[in-house]
Amino acid sequence: MAAEPATENEAAANEAPANDASAAETVAESETVTEAPAKKKKAPAEAARTTFDDLGLSAPILRAVKGLGYETPSAIQEATIPTLLSGRDVVGLAQTGTGKTAAFALPILSRMEPGKGTPQALVLAPTRELALQVCEAFESYAAHLPEVHLLPVYGGQAYGQQLSALRRGVDIIVGTPGRIMDHMKRGSLDLRQIKYLVLDEADEMLKMGFAEDVETILADTPTEKQVALFSATMPAQIRRISQQYLDDPAEIKIAGKTQTSASITQRYIVVSYTQKLDALTRVLEVENFDGVIVFTRTRNDTEQVAEKLRARGYSAAAINGDVQQAQRERTVQALKDGKLDILVATDVAARGLDVERISHVINYDLPIDTESYVHRIGRTGRAGRTGDAVSFVTPRERRMLKSIEKATKQPLTQMPLPGIEEVNATRLSRFDDAITAALDETSRIDRFRDIIAHYVRNHDVPEADVAAALAVVAQGDTPLLLDEADDRKFARDRAQAAKFLDDSGDRRDSDRPERAPRGERRSDLRMYRIEVGHRQKINPGQIIGAIANEGGLTRDDFGRIQVRDDFSLVELPASLSSSALSALEQTRISGKLIELKPDNGPAPRGKGWESRGDRGSDRRGGGGYRDDRGSRDNGGYRGDRDNRDNRGGSYRGDRDNRGGGYRGDRDNRGPRDGGGNDRGGNDRGPRKPRW
Repeated sequence: MAAEPATENEAAANEAPANDASAAETVAESETVTEAPAKKKKAPAEAARTTFDDLGLSAPILRAVKGLGYETPSAIQEATIPTLLSGRDVVGLAQTGTGKTAAFALPILSRMEPGKGTPQALVLAPTRELALQVCEAFESYAAHLPEVHLLPVYGGQAYGQQLSALRRGVDIIVGTPGRIMDHMKRGSLDLRQIKYLVLDEADEMLKMGFAEDVETILADTPTEKQVALFSATMPAQIRRISQQYLDDPAEIKIAGKTQTSASITQRYIVVSYTQKLDALTRVLEVENFDGVIVFTRTRNDTEQVAEKLRARGYSAAAINGDVQQAQRERTVQALKDGKLDILVATDVAARGLDVERISHVINYDLPIDTESYVHRIGRTGRAGRTGDAVSFVTPRERRMLKSIEKATKQPLTQMPLPGIEEVNATRLSRFDDAITAALDETSRIDRFRDIIAHYVRNHDVPEADVAAALAVVAQGDTPLLLDEADDRKFARDRAQAAKFLDDSGDRRDSDRPERAPRGERRSDLRMYRIEVGHRQKINPGQIIGAIANEGGLTRDDFGRIQVRDDFSLVELPASLSSSALSALEQTRISGKLIELKPDNGPAPRGKGWESRGDRGSDRRGGGGYRDDRGSRDNGGYRGDRDNRDNRGGSYRGDRDNRGGGYRGDRDNRGPRDGGGNDRGGNDRGPRKPRW
């Protein structure tokens, strides 16, 4: 893996003027810094900014930091680095993009003794993207410490490469909890010499179901170690972990006025789902962008949108859970190098991805929660840079828009859908620029001038007409300018946009979310079975966390999940690649192989599963979860309702042979016409009255 200074740009704030108050992603100041004296406010002209020289870092680390162009630390760095250098545990509360990576990486590199051959520092990150990002940051900061060996450990990468590196000896490991646990179970990772442990984005690890794995890892490390925990929020479970595993930690809180950077211009466009692609094309035409990330909800959409953008002449590529890790890294590198302009991605890229040239983030689909929105748009406008975020909002998503505004504490400005006048003006301007650029190529112009002069002499055509004809040849079949007909398809969207601005409008018509049919199944998912369940004390969050990391999936790739006693059922994409399947087969949850495989049993029903629109057919022999009432000796997921010929003693008795049981007063009713086993069939015959 190439060592690049592709960090969160924690200290890119250093490029800001010396009298700039702060260049962190949030408007922040240190509220609680134990052992760090508070600064007295001075006039801007005489304010003395703290530099990295003042923090007590070792000489090699300072050389590396200055070589990267950093001058002054961000708020979280200034508060955290001296505390960690003093040996005290730290709980840091700060949003993403404020410079957390350097806040813990620089003290660790300054204090450790490299070259011992055993891991001395362990950093846990929720996703492999963030793990890679943190590892790259460590490599850039350790540029003058050649004896320091680092290893990223994450799902989706072959075990062989990681095992070889561990055998050779590493000093710092950055990994996801699931893969770290796997190596611990294999005996390939020894944590007995760990001196420094970091939990990065602990709240996200909790949401992904890694709480138990994190506690297991913490319990297997030495009692005498330094621990740093960083989180955007402090839920009760993280508070309990900090109290149990951290020794009198200093709590450092970087409080922001908003969760999103003030340097990000946030706008939204009201557009129907069917017109999103054309709306995206118009936005790209009129916006002056450098690099763009377009976020979609599903993996299929990333491929389709990227393909259609390429067909329209844009340099675009997609990354999602189906794309191999090596290919994803090459794609991101192409974006960094300017060889790619538009990256279409699912939320798999929302964390850990930091490309300096990203000027725009476009939410092609709104995310499913406000936190994902914050992380998405945080890919631009980082560490003092400016950025633009444009979200496509369908007429039914008004409430989600309000939730985003409430969570970010910032209003989103409605952006009119670019009209034909604006698009045509942009196209003409670019056409002029293309002509001007071509005129600079004097050697080629000279050759063509003689050709054009010859044509004019022999055909008696004005030179202006010849130039216009050449423009037609160059343009091809695609018209240069739009006409009124191209704008008619957006008439309804513009009317809906006007309703958005009219708060007194009838909400029932405009902003009430459309209720999807209950239990509606997604056609792109299929059922899989994993061999862990309640006996292993797992929950759906752990299943999502483990499978997402090992298989490179996102939350949008999961359907319904049902945890049974000895196994669980989970809906995953039907088009899982063979590599993803092989990786998931070896995934462990709570130390047990999940042995993921397609489930060919009857479709689950019941709580969280029932497709109410299909109740008629399901109860008349249409197959499915409760369609086996006809063959009552069948197995299935609710076997407690099967084998109904011998159910005396069950909780509610047996509705066929009701001897015994809680409601035995209805027993011995005798067989129904057509046989007690005919309820699953369509030809049931007369039904015996219940009285």
